[in-house]
Amino acid sequence: MKKGPAKLTAGQVWSAEDYAGHAGFVPALGKTALALLDPQPGERILDLGCGDGVLTSAITQAGAKVVGVDASPQLIEAAIARGIDAHLMDGQKLSFDKEFNAVFSSAALHWMKDWRGVLDGVGKALQPGGRFVGEFGAHGNVAAIVTALIAVLNTRGLDGSARFPWFFPTVDEYRAALIEYNFDVHEIIAIARPTPLPTGIRGWLTTFANPFLIGLAPEERRSVVEDAIAALTTSLCDTRGNWTADYVRLRFRATLRRN
Repeated sequence: MKKGPAKLTAGQVWSAEDYAGHAGFVPALGKTALALLDPQPGERILDLGCGDGVLTSAITQAGAKVVGVDASPQLIEAAIARGIDAHLMDGQKLSFDKEFNAVFSSAALHWMKDWRGVLDGVGKALQPGGRFVGEFGAHGNVAAIVTALIAVLNTRGLDGSARFPWFFPTVDEYRAALIEYNFDVHEIIAIARPTPLPTGIRGWLTTFANPFLIGLAPEERRSVVEDAIAALTTSLCDTRGNWTADYVRLRFRATLRRN
């Protein structure tokens, strides 16, 4: 019988230093979604899941007044150090009331499995006609990595699937969700985007895979990571040792209906 997961109360643990070192490509690749947002001077914009504030800073440079929220104290501290008006807040429980012309989110919504809570909060935060623009993991995102981690955990009698921490919807699923929550969808697309990993798969696992490893003894954590790396080498690592993650992103632009 498989053992259930340890109580995952800690969720994903972030290190601002690790994020900058291993995942600097995340805000860099968010610039396409930022262009879709098209921030205007004087607009009030909420950056939902602002992380360390790198991309948030680019919105402020357009002249918009930006508020950033994130569930990680470590990343909020880093965003504040950049001069961002950033606040610790669960994106699934937003507490704003018709305060923003737009809500923007890059590489964060897939960490918020309560998508209903997210869309309800975004709808309340926006003024009528306000924009909701973002990009996050789509169905099939990092499928090879997920499959390897689950398989390695299963071989140890652990339920790897129960530790899966993300929300990766299809285009049709997320379009229907947006419509259900009173949004008009103007653009939505899934994009296969193989993504080079500057510090390899080990750096990626260090940064993003903690939910799969919570509750394991240090030696078992190391063993799981090593076995996952071995399983992924053939599919994600080329003959020169360069690693590429199998990313699939969902990018969308919607507006809140005027009732």
